[in-house]
Amino acid sequence: MKNIFRILSLALLGILVISCEKDEDRAVINETVTGKVSADKSILTLNELTANDAVINFTWTKPTFNIAVVPSQEIEFGIKGDNFKKSAAIDFSNDVTTGSATHAAVNAAMFNIGATPDVVNDIEARLKTSVGSAYFYSNVITLKITPYTPNPDLVYPKINVPGAYAGAAGYANWTPANSPNLFSPEKNDSYRGFIWISNPTGDNGKYKFAINQDWPGNKGDDGTKTGKLVADGSDIVPASAGTFYMKVDWAANTYSSVLANFGVIGDATPTGWGSDTDFVYSPATKTYVINSIMLSSTGVFKFRANDDGAMKFQPKKDDQALVSGKAVQTYFNAENTVEGDPGYKVSEAGNYKIELDLHNSAYYKLTVTKL
Repeated sequence: MKNIFRILSLALLGILVISCEKDEDRAVINETVTGKVSADKSILTLNELTANDAVINFTWTKPTFNIAVVPSQEIEFGIKGDNFKKSAAIDFSNDVTTGSATHAAVNAAMFNIGATPDVVNDIEARLKTSVGSAYFYSNVITLKITPYTPNPDLVYPKINVPGAYAGAAGYANWTPANSPNLFSPEKNDSYRGFIWISNPTGDNGKYKFAINQDWPGNKGDDGTKTGKLVADGSDIVPASAGTFYMKVDWAANTYSSVLANFGVIGDATPTGWGSDTDFVYSPATKTYVINSIMLSSTGVFKFRANDDGAMKFQPKKDDQALVSGKAVQTYFNAENTVEGDPGYKVSEAGNYKIELDLHNSAYYKLTVTKL
């Protein structure tokens, strides 16, 4: 018994010694000198035409620490007054003390923090230095930045819809990298969008869902035709020809597809509220077009699917006057993005071309051009 007690005591002493050694070896990092950052300008107007050109240059002195470390560093942006609660950053290698940022990089940061495009935003920036899970910050500089509306095709996640229908729609058959896409406006696993299928007979209309513009990881029907997906599943066959509003939950492995053929209706159109003038899909432009329609300046119009009011494209809130030839974002009421029941109008009566670009559910686009 004494020997057992002696062994247990020695073991406990060993654990205590090891624990003490670990506590003594554990270094606590402290900042001894705070970093400081400056920029060569304080007013920036970002331009998509020069997206890859440098728009601002930062210079900084690095913070110093009580122990030798190799930190990472980035310039962090936030809306002024928000205390960087929502921030975005541009990384720089740890061996530099100067760095430039392009129009595209700054614009992406502005998009991620919620800056408003095409107007001046008051922005704050600072040097953020990271050592493991510890963060250290420099002084804050203020900037006035006018961002542009980013290309939604580049900033929103998407999945691909390759199939035998795609060639007739202006893409390539069974080619994930050249097929229509479903986008995720919320940047999560939920994707949606409109797909035009001209001929569902035989194998002509079949499709599947792919990701990363390639076949690995593709999903198809699980064989039950009940809206369930499995990896490398069966081809999906549409019920008819036409435009389909598709929704996919990539994580839950579910999908749905609803027919949605659109037309224009309203008291500004020749047939008033009695009937629609239908759009025709153009494979050349991958848009929906009414090549010529008379619109009055005294009424309004909106776009509805299937001659019914359940699915409509409208302004976001109030009636909106359109400028000839100028594209605007339009909103799909079935996505709960429309308040009330607003319509569009034109300031001058005449014949107009109407074009709906529905290829990206993060930014549906409407253009009305006077002929």
